[in-house]
Amino acid sequence: MKPEYFLGIDTSNYTTSLAVISADGELLLNAKRPLTVEKGARGLRQSEAVFAHVKNLPSLWEEAEAVLSTGRLAAVGVSMTPRHQAGSYMPCFLSGVAAATSAATAAGVPLYRFSHQCGHLAAAILSSGRYDLFDRPFGAFHVSGGTTEVLYVSGISDGGFSAEILGGAVDLHAGQVIDRVGVMLGLDFPCGPALERLAAENVGRYPAPRISVRGMEANLSGLENLSEKLWRESGDARLVAAYVLDFIGKTLVALTEELLSRKGSLPVLYGGGVMSNRRIRSMLSPLGDTAFAEPALSADNAAGIALLCQKRHGGSL
Repeated sequence: MKPEYFLGIDTSNYTTSLAVISADGELLLNAKRPLTVEKGARGLRQSEAVFAHVKNLPSLWEEAEAVLSTGRLAAVGVSMTPRHQAGSYMPCFLSGVAAATSAATAAGVPLYRFSHQCGHLAAAILSSGRYDLFDRPFGAFHVSGGTTEVLYVSGISDGGFSAEILGGAVDLHAGQVIDRVGVMLGLDFPCGPALERLAAENVGRYPAPRISVRGMEANLSGLENLSEKLWRESGDARLVAAYVLDFIGKTLVALTEELLSRKGSLPVLYGGGVMSNRRIRSMLSPLGDTAFAEPALSADNAAGIALLCQKRHGGSL
């Protein structure tokens, strides 16, 4: 009998992703295509993102088919909303929903719907090997270009994780600041990896970051202005990059410390594209029982959706 495979699809604002997981949870495929952003631009309109996904999906289907042909498709999972809550919506996810619905219908298998955020949390669990978090409460950070949120995850449900939003950034998200500063420095969007490389080369001294955190809420809009000022005054891209990442890292440290002071000692899981940054991760890892996804599963991907699909089909969700 052919092995059972589970297909995950995620069409976020900047990446088209397909993933395949086996019945025993092995990641067999993690295929991604970034959405093209013109030089100097700081993002895409939703209509542009939808069209880009439509162009990306056929080549990704070819990669997925090469894996799926060696087994039997048991179920399809898809991210259909940004968050697992009422009213959460972004048109770019409709591309994935359409593709997933077609695939599940053609194969005569179940289709399971999740949120993009739950996919990130599941991907971090998969990457870190912290499967115990499916069975216990934990704190979680989803830090990306579209979200900077602190969550308390109390359990799991048919739609993924049951999570309460405790706080996060109230103005700009961490990934937004990274990309805006990166574009200012002449980097290609998205700018995270290039900014991290620049920061690693810095040998200069910059002003101590004066973060703005009150309780579980943080402000990051001032960081963009401070970075622009530092860039004008120093002309040193490496210095500015280090300053930005350390400012964000210290902000996340403060939010983590507040989370632990409120909820007590509990595991904290970090996911989202910004959490692929090793400089920031090194600031957070000493704080206690922390878990991170590796870079390939921190940035947008469908692996977490495939894992949730596999667990839902097996009756664990």
